[in-house]
Amino acid sequence: MKPNISIIVSTYNSPEWLEKVIWGFSAQTYKQFEVVIADDGSTEETANLIVKLQSQVAFPIKHVWHENNGFQKTIILNKAVTETSTDYIIMTDGDCIPRKDFVEVHEKLRKPNVFLSGGYHKLSMDLSKLISKEDILSGNCFNVDWLIAHGMKKSFKNNKLNSFGFKSDFLNFITPTTPSWNGHNSSAWKKDILAVNGFDERMEYGGEDRELGERLINKGIKGKQIRYSTTCVHLDHARGYVNEKALAVNKQIREKTKRNKCAWTEFGIKKGTS
Repeated sequence: MKPNISIIVSTYNSPEWLEKVIWGFSAQTYKQFEVVIADDGSTEETANLIVKLQSQVAFPIKHVWHENNGFQKTIILNKAVTETSTDYIIMTDGDCIPRKDFVEVHEKLRKPNVFLSGGYHKLSMDLSKLISKEDILSGNCFNVDWLIAHGMKKSFKNNKLNSFGFKSDFLNFITPTTPSWNGHNSSAWKKDILAVNGFDERMEYGGEDRELGERLINKGIKGKQIRYSTTCVHLDHARGYVNEKALAVNKQIREKTKRNKCAWTEFGIKKGTS
């Protein structure tokens, strides 16, 4: 079947986690999609894994890579956007296993002039390592009872894992969290992402995803909250890329975007003014 949705998965030197994510996509109820791996400079281990997985799953996988030159996620994501072959894009991360209805929900809820803002559920490192291919394909990793039996604490946040229908609609309605572009679970029409020139490539870690969403909103694209409708489990990892200087730069860029209601960045897919 020809894909009509493109899923961009960002990754950097986390092949164990990336493999679990790809198995999550192999279990999807909606099948007409391609996966584009946005690889921010991983070693051959990740490339070899992708080659192996390409022969084991039913959907096409493209590998978009550039050399490692520090945290350049925005640059590789922009390259991945240009490599997609469909008119609708879902973005997620290579440490987020999607629930089996992940793609189906995005496909059902997509509308003109709207971007979708989904949710995620963080797991401990012990649970992240414990989850096997079989646990992904069976859905155990989204089964609250199974997760609690293996060490997850009871919490209201667990509702993200097992909310459907009226329950998910109600929780989306009452949540105080406003819709934003989340790198782990968001989607939009490709033409809308291109209309704001993709990600601002000056930005490193810290709000770079949300800044894209803020420009989409300034362009007139409304965010829709679906954090309880579609979810993924977030596998734990270290965050050695956190950089205080970059955080300060990102904050200034976001403040300017909001203050001036910017809908275009000169530092995106195309360089210069629109």
